Amino acid sequence: MRSSNPVFSRRGFSRDNGYAGFNAPPQAGAATAGANPYAQGTTANPYATNPYAQQDTQYGVPQAPARSGAMTIDDVVTRTAITLGTVVLGAALAWWMLPVDPANLGKSYGIAIGAALVAFVLSLVQSFKRKPVPALIIAYAAFEGVFLGVISSAVSTYIGPGVVMQAVMGTMCVFAGVLVAYKMRWIRVTRRFYGFVMAAAMGFMLLMMVNLLFAVFGGGDGLGFRSGGLGILFGVIGIILGACFLALDFKQVEDGVAYGAPREESWLAAFGLTMTLVWIYLEMLRLLSILNGDD
Repeated sequence: MRSSNPVFSRRGFSRDNGYAGFNAPPQAGAATAGANPYAQGTTANPYATNPYAQQDTQYGVPQAPARSGAMTIDDVVTRTAITLGTVVLGAALAWWMLPVDPANLGKSYGIAIGAALVAFVLSLVQSFKRKPVPALIIAYAAFEGVFLGVISSAVSTYIGPGVVMQAVMGTMCVFAGVLVAYKMRWIRVTRRFYGFVMAAAMGFMLLMMVNLLFAVFGGGDGLGFRSGGLGILFGVIGIILGACFLALDFKQVEDGVAYGAPREESWLAAFGLTMTLVWIYLEMLRLLSILNGDD
């Protein structure tokens, strides 16, 4: 299954695990559209070589026979709770142990940037692994939590004490809203939807990278994509993109459960959901910071 990660193109469920559709090649003679899990207008099984998969239903969600060792929704919920709990714990410890007062601001920011780089490297390593490594995912969550803790503490101290809670509540509302819309089939994850989201995300990230380069070498806020009116606009776009990636994550989980993916793949689902929620929280935090700073 293809990536739905907003930061980089991560692997979906592990390849070479005996479950077609998870980066496995289609069988000879299989329809081209049938090999695409987001293809429209086809009743072929997108995981044609999966012996456990049934024919697609009207909504493209077959039901695999129950068997031991297969991933379930409970597995995904449990692993996601562990991963997000690690992020929250890391953030709480960083908030408490790395003060952002003027005397310690530089040191705390340095640690936060270092933690963010380590988290990024760990996520890259996991993305190129053939199978999920829980230790890597938990370590990523811990370092990501340190970064979020320092950034959140700085926003609370210098922007407003209520901004962080507003960002948390906003992230939860986006998650709940997308989940309801996905379950009600108001959002249909198709090939066209996938292509549009990935193209939009690549363009968004390219603009942010260009803005960062201008900020580093030219000073100030670069091209202004992170402040003022443009900052608000791009903040909203970032949150919408995060919501779209949540829909892709839900599709990934749904397909994994339906087609009998191994239980260990629930760690990849938790990994993807965590990264998407971190993306939404950061965009929400930045947007609220701009709005509160303009008051």
